[in-house]
Amino acid sequence: MKGVATKLDKTQIESVAAYYASLPLSGKATPAIATPFRTEAAKPVSTPAAFTPPPESAIPNNEFGKMVRLGEAIFTDTQHYAPGFVGNSLQCANCHIDRGRLANASPLWAAYVVYPAYRSKNKHVNTFEERLQGCFRFSMNGKAPPAGDKVLVALQTYAYFLAKGAPTGVSLPGRGYPRLKKPAKLDYAHGQEVYASHCAVCHGAEGQGQFSAQGDTVFPPLWGAHSYNWGAGMHSISTAAAFIKANMPLGEAGTLSDQDSWDVATYIDSHDRPQDPRFNGSVSETRKKYHNSAMSMYGQKVNGVVLGENSPPSGTVPAPH
Repeated sequence: MKGVATKLDKTQIESVAAYYASLPLSGKATPAIATPFRTEAAKPVSTPAAFTPPPESAIPNNEFGKMVRLGEAIFTDTQHYAPGFVGNSLQCANCHIDRGRLANASPLWAAYVVYPAYRSKNKHVNTFEERLQGCFRFSMNGKAPPAGDKVLVALQTYAYFLAKGAPTGVSLPGRGYPRLKKPAKLDYAHGQEVYASHCAVCHGAEGQGQFSAQGDTVFPPLWGAHSYNWGAGMHSISTAAAFIKANMPLGEAGTLSDQDSWDVATYIDSHDRPQDPRFNGSVSETRKKYHNSAMSMYGQKVNGVVLGENSPPSGTVPAPH
C-alpha cells in the first residue's frame, strides 16, 4: 500500500491491519519493511514547500547510507528500533508524516536546519540532538537516549540527509504545522461530534488506537496510558488543531474546517494521558509552571475529573506488545 488517496472506510482499515498482521515479527524485521505504507496528504492546505528532500534512491550504499537507513527505520518503527527509550505505542512518523518528509507535517528537513536554537520550553539553546531527546521524553513518553547514543546518531544522520541542500538558519515554508487563527470559542461538544464522525473509525471510540494481531500500531492512541504525555507538544490544543487541519483525516487532509479542527483538538486534550515528566507533586503547581494557558486542559476539570490528578506516571507504561 502506498499513499492513501481517499478516506479509509472500515474495510480499508481492516485491510491495513491485516497487512501489519501478515508481516514477520517486528523484532526480526529489516529497515526495508519498517514502513508498510507511506501516507501523504491528499490535498495541500497551504502553499507548497520551497524545498524537496532527496529521494530515497539518493541514499548511498556505504556506511553513511546504512546509518541513514537505520535512522529512517527508527523514525518509522520506533517501538522496535529504540525499545529502551519508548514508553508508549507511538512512532515518530505518527506526527511527522511520510517518514518526516511531508511539508506542513513537521518535516525533519525543516527542523534540522534551524538548530541550534533557543527554546522557551526549557529556556536555553538546544542542539538538534537535545531536541530529539525531548521527543523521546515527552512525545514517546519514554526516556532520553544519552548524548552520542546510536539511536540519536542515526536519527540525526537521517535528518541531515533529508535536509541536504536546504539553507541553514532559515525557517523554510512547510516547517511545523500551519498556524490557525484562534476561534472565538472552543466547543468540546462539537469536538466530540467531529471525533465520532471523522476520527473514531481509525483511532477508536475511546482514543485507544488500533493494533495488528502482532501488537504493531496501525493507528496511534490519542489519549490514555499508551499515548503521548502531558508534556508533549501535541497536547497543546493549538498544535494539535494545526496538525489536524493540515493532515487529518488520513487521506482527506484539509477537509475539516478550522473550527472543526480546533474543537476536536479540544476534545482530544480533554482526556487524561501519562503525567508530565516535570510533575512536581502538585497538579495545580505543575499547571501554573508549565501549562498556564488556555491551550492546555491539564489541571482543568472535565466531566467532574481534574485532568492530571489520575494520570499514569510518565515514562513507566510500556507499549502493549
